[in-house]
Amino acid sequence: MRLKTIAAFCAAAALSVGGAWLSAGWVEARSGEVVTSTLIDGQHDWTTVTTDGLLVALGGEAPDEATRFRVVSAVGRVIDPDRIVDNMDVKAREQIKAPRFSVEMLRNGEGISLIGLIPPTGDGKGIAEQLADVANNTPVTDLLETASYPVPENWEAALAYSIKALRDLERSKISVSADLVEITAISDSPESKRRIESQLARSVPNGVRLALSISAPRPVITPFTLRFTLDAEGNASFDACSADTEDAKSRILRAASSVGQIEKPECAIGLGVPSPNWAKAVEVAMSGLKDMGGGSLTFSDADITLVALDTTSQGTFDRVVGEVDAALPEVFSMHAVLPEKVVVDGTGAEAAVEFVATRSPEGLVQLRGRLTDDGIEQIVGSFARAQFGSDKVYLATRDDPNLPESWPVRVLAALEALATLESGSAVVQKDYVEIRGLSGDKNASDTISRTLADKLGDAENFDVNVRYDEMLDTTLNIPTPEECVSRINSILSAAKITFEPSSAEITADTKRTIDRIAEIAKQCERVKMEIGGYTDSQGREEMNSALSQQRADSVRAALQSRRVLTSNITAKGYGEADPIADNDTADGREANRRIEFKLLTDARAAATDDASGDTEATTEAETETPSE
Repeated sequence: MRLKTIAAFCAAAALSVGGAWLSAGWVEARSGEVVTSTLIDGQHDWTTVTTDGLLVALGGEAPDEATRFRVVSAVGRVIDPDRIVDNMDVKAREQIKAPRFSVEMLRNGEGISLIGLIPPTGDGKGIAEQLADVANNTPVTDLLETASYPVPENWEAALAYSIKALRDLERSKISVSADLVEITAISDSPESKRRIESQLARSVPNGVRLALSISAPRPVITPFTLRFTLDAEGNASFDACSADTEDAKSRILRAASSVGQIEKPECAIGLGVPSPNWAKAVEVAMSGLKDMGGGSLTFSDADITLVALDTTSQGTFDRVVGEVDAALPEVFSMHAVLPEKVVVDGTGAEAAVEFVATRSPEGLVQLRGRLTDDGIEQIVGSFARAQFGSDKVYLATRDDPNLPESWPVRVLAALEALATLESGSAVVQKDYVEIRGLSGDKNASDTISRTLADKLGDAENFDVNVRYDEMLDTTLNIPTPEECVSRINSILSAAKITFEPSSAEITADTKRTIDRIAEIAKQCERVKMEIGGYTDSQGREEMNSALSQQRADSVRAALQSRRVLTSNITAKGYGEADPIADNDTADGREANRRIEFKLLTDARAAATDDASGDTEATTEAETETPSE
């Protein structure tokens, strides 16, 4: 009996254990199915589910902390939260990129608008405050936002440059970023356009790219003039060129290139063309000039003057003139001249039948040669004094009643042309006028040709030989040689260039000084200057001389690295010579360690070149410490 009881008890225990095991397995499987289904429905299929008895372990990488929390919460709604084991990882958050700082500035007659994202301005004035005085009682719309992120390199320089540009441009749009400034503006004239482009290009900060789009209104050209010359060797040139469209300009320049060798042809586009067939008429006339072997071609509105070379045969002249006249479009009329050989005396001497006016670089004007009578002499003298100044004109002419009737008109036209030049000469003969000289205006030849074509009428055999000199161009605001050196030395007196001790390496805190000098040097590239290096008297004289030369060379190299043309800049080390302070004191020695810029005359520049050529490199090892 007792054995049966024990057997029954064991059987019951086995059944209990087996039932518990089966129940746990079913709960485990069921839990896994329910949790997996819930995660799939919630689009969290990236989560792994592992069951261990009543425990449910969740794994995988959640995209963020919020998603991980949502997964745990969703699973906790279908099983007891105490059974959840959270083994999930959270994906590392990507570092937020700094935003791109930029500003759009718009200025017109209605005011100034600012929009963009900028760094905090700190204690300084905001952009709107800096431009308040420019608005002229018009509103400044400030839509700028700020973000506290590191300020990009060149941002402050680019922004300061753009604010200054907006001050100078009344109708403009400026887009600013740390590495690029885009300026779109409208100027008052082509001359103003060139001046603005030059000033903006010269002052752009280092490390900042500049994109310019400055437009100017199309000028009204009157008379609508084209002046083209071709010599016997096939060399061609424009004294003046006008076109009404880009297509007409291209046709004219192609025709000119096919006629002769021409360098950098240019043609102004303007209003006032007398006929839509302007380009066709120019092409026909240029082709005729080539067939004739050379000469000059002048268009003044619809009137054309073709002047052959004095070596052209009569038969060739007659044939070409007939062909060109027949091929010209309607409206255009041609006057052709086969001139006698022109001999220019240019002195106004007794034997020469001519009038000569010369203008010196100092502005002094001498009038010599022949005029019709005393009355014409008074008119010419008054006109010259009005053009050049009463105290600038010297009149020494003689009367000749046999001069042609058009002589006074030709003289006055020549003086008007000469007044547009900085220096030069004008020669007037019966059938010929010659203008030569220098000008700071790129369009001087156009202006003179237009004046002569308008005033001389059919007798348009003239020659214009004017050379442009950018140093005389007032629109470029180029300083004089003396101003160049003075401005650079003013910068050095305020913040000197310093070097590492006993070294030619320029210190980092001198960068801004070099930058400012480079800005001026770019405007003075034709000025011959010398960079002089000086030391104090400590150390051996030979070593100080070598160190000062190395430092002067370092400054020249630093300017060259800032895109300064240094072909006219020499570097010379003077060592401990020419002290400006007492070498017995620390302050005095500091003052004597300096860089100076000097203006070189042609003779001194040549002497400097010779001296630098004789310098020999020192190879002997030095043991003494040189001046700092």
